[in-house]
Amino acid sequence: MISCESDVLERMIVPGHVRDVLRCAKSFQYVGDRSRLLDLALGNPQNKTFDVGYDVNGKYVNEVKINRCKNGFAVNYLEEYMRRRDPECMLIGDDKPSDKVRFEEIQGTKFSSLRDETFEWLKEQDLIVTAFTIGAFADNEGYGGLLVAPANAGFFIAGLADLQGIVDITKLDHDFKVHTTLFLAPPFRHTHFEGKQVVVHNRLDDLYEIFSYNLYPGPSAKKGVYGVLLSIGEQEKWTTLHAATVQVVTPYDNVTTIMHEGASGSGKSEMLEHVHREEDGRLLLGKNCVNGEHEYLTLPFGCALHPVTDDMAMCHTSAQNGNKQVVARDAEQAWFVRLNHILRYGTDPHLEKITIHPKEPLIFLNVQGEPDSTILIWEHIMDKPGVPCPNPRVILPRRLVPDSVNGMVEVQLRNFGIRTPPCTRENPTYGIVGYLHLLPPALAWLWRLVAPRGHANPSITESEALTSEGVGSYWPFASGKFVDHANLLLRQILETPQTRYSLTPNQHVGAWEVSFMPQWVSREYLSRRGMAKFKPDQMILSRCPLLGYTLKSMQVESSLIPHELLRVDEQPEVGTDGYDKGAAILHGFFKKELIKFLDDSELDSIGRKVIECCIDNGSVDDYENLMGA
Repeated sequence: MISCESDVLERMIVPGHVRDVLRCAKSFQYVGDRSRLLDLALGNPQNKTFDVGYDVNGKYVNEVKINRCKNGFAVNYLEEYMRRRDPECMLIGDDKPSDKVRFEEIQGTKFSSLRDETFEWLKEQDLIVTAFTIGAFADNEGYGGLLVAPANAGFFIAGLADLQGIVDITKLDHDFKVHTTLFLAPPFRHTHFEGKQVVVHNRLDDLYEIFSYNLYPGPSAKKGVYGVLLSIGEQEKWTTLHAATVQVVTPYDNVTTIMHEGASGSGKSEMLEHVHREEDGRLLLGKNCVNGEHEYLTLPFGCALHPVTDDMAMCHTSAQNGNKQVVARDAEQAWFVRLNHILRYGTDPHLEKITIHPKEPLIFLNVQGEPDSTILIWEHIMDKPGVPCPNPRVILPRRLVPDSVNGMVEVQLRNFGIRTPPCTRENPTYGIVGYLHLLPPALAWLWRLVAPRGHANPSITESEALTSEGVGSYWPFASGKFVDHANLLLRQILETPQTRYSLTPNQHVGAWEVSFMPQWVSREYLSRRGMAKFKPDQMILSRCPLLGYTLKSMQVESSLIPHELLRVDEQPEVGTDGYDKGAAILHGFFKKELIKFLDDSELDSIGRKVIECCIDNGSVDDYENLMGA
């Protein structure tokens, strides 16, 4: 619904400068209803197409084209750069403690000047204001958020409302206290930042401000709010993990809850997908990049999946209550699902059914869709002729996902994912990770500190093969100090000894191209097996200590996974010599990323010993002795 200015302002508990922006605006309307926001995404309900653009120094610049389709809205950015997140987009505008790049370091001036200029620009606009929820400690309970945006950016506003959960202030039985305000000013990307995506976080004592100077919701609407949750947790000593979580129900009705963590592109959304099958129903374990050989697995029945979280798993200490397993719940109300691996009809029938015949219109990004057509999730737009965009997305409200789980869950297994390149003797790389590795807690912590971004990442603009996404893999979104988050993650692991840890690659296992099959097959295997501890004679020390243990054998139903997919050094195309060179690359990368933590006196003493163990080329036994199995 739309409410008049005075009614809404009276119901908000918000600092005076935010009220001033709204009172002085050319106009503003408060919208607390999703269907109305979707109408505004096209300017008015009668439109079938709509362009979103702005005046930039007297010239109109069109940013986005939107088409109304049968199953939702096709939102397509005209500039290739805007179709994925820039990993360097965050700047800090305040003087509070932070290890992130500050606005002043880049721009040479204090942020206060641009902040005032942003407010003045907003006052000249027709604005839409909407309220949303940040996180959730219990049902319908979280921090209050407010979005102030130009009225023509309805698709962005609706996307944020879907992701976080729209709140109708006029229907509350109490005043709405605003913890965070997000200000959207897209043309500043061109006038002040040379066309780059920039999101400035400005932490005041009474308000967390986010200034989004671009129209891509990834770094601002989604990851901006993630940064708010991380800041709150940093102060209150809990964290929001960068993780997809799923309850896996086997054909024998056993239930195992698996959390999959990792950098962008590491397989979080894929962990919620059913295993992809060939036309004959078999699973393609891998294709050998050297000789073209294929390996298949027959799996008559896959496990049922009950999704819990897609990207942001809130682990509040109030929910732990002495539990020895990690306890988590979803911090979002919708999921930003990547579709680049959906290449044809039948790849993922479950997701296709949800998106082709949704109960409510959906918002699609970087996917083809002419007016009045049906958007198909395997028809991605082209970055250039013959080159499809690697980051097509759909914003999928979790209420539309069958069997999704609300509330808290206890996590039995935390898996970490990494994108890996092909590795051969002639071209050794860090692609030495086998189908499934078991990690002791100390190694699990190190993998989260380093969080390799990995090979051919589809979600971001960066192209370098091996970089670090950092602490917990959520560091790109955090505004505070990395040592505080490192200590939080360590304490969490030490206080939840009944949660186990594993590692899976995607894309390649040595010389084999594998897509996301390792994590899908491992999910099926570990859920069927249950979380009883592996016996010593069932595990083999990995040749690279950073990879913990591999399995002596891995059998899913009646089929064995080939040993060369478990242990890359046994692949003839790689051998021990190629493997050892790849291990040296991986170990060198870990050392480079970890050494900075030793310079900080605030690092937990146990964590210091674990990092020193890695730098001193410690063994798996050394890691076991430091933190236990």
